[in-house]
Amino acid sequence: MAASLHGGLVSLNHAGVAPRPSGADYEDDHKQTTQTPIEETDQLDYSQRAQWLRAAIMGANDGLVSVSAMVMGVGAVKTDSKSMLLSVFAGSIAGACSMAFGEFVSVFTQLEVEVAQMEREMTDRNDEEKLMEKMKLPNPYQAAFASAVI
Repeated sequence: MAASLHGGLVSLNHAGVAPRPSGADYEDDHKQTTQTPIEETDQLDYSQRAQWLRAAIMGANDGLVSVSAMVMGVGAVKTDSKSMLLSVFAGSIAGACSMAFGEFVSVFTQLEVEVAQMEREMTDRNDEEKLMEKMKLPNPYQAAFASAVI
């Protein structure tokens, strides 16, 4: 027969449940503690570096794929090395310009959205806080340059 527990519950393994210990010692040992957050000044902000790195990696990956696909296409039609090198050069320049323009538009749009959001939130902040927030915003010119060069 199943062992009956408090509250009308029945143990299916025929064993009773040990009563929960009570008292100050148990409560002190099992209290949830919250840790104090690390000072924000001790941490480095990598958001600017992450934006630049993201643009560089995306640009390099897109450039490699598009130029190698173009070289395979030109190589399938014409096996002349001069025409292949010319197509690689032209494709690299066109791809760099395209990626730089696309990245500039993307980051500039993100910048406009973040500036508008900051202006809504910063009606009661002082000038130092506003300046610090603006310095954290991504630079569209730097992102476009990173996409074009790398």
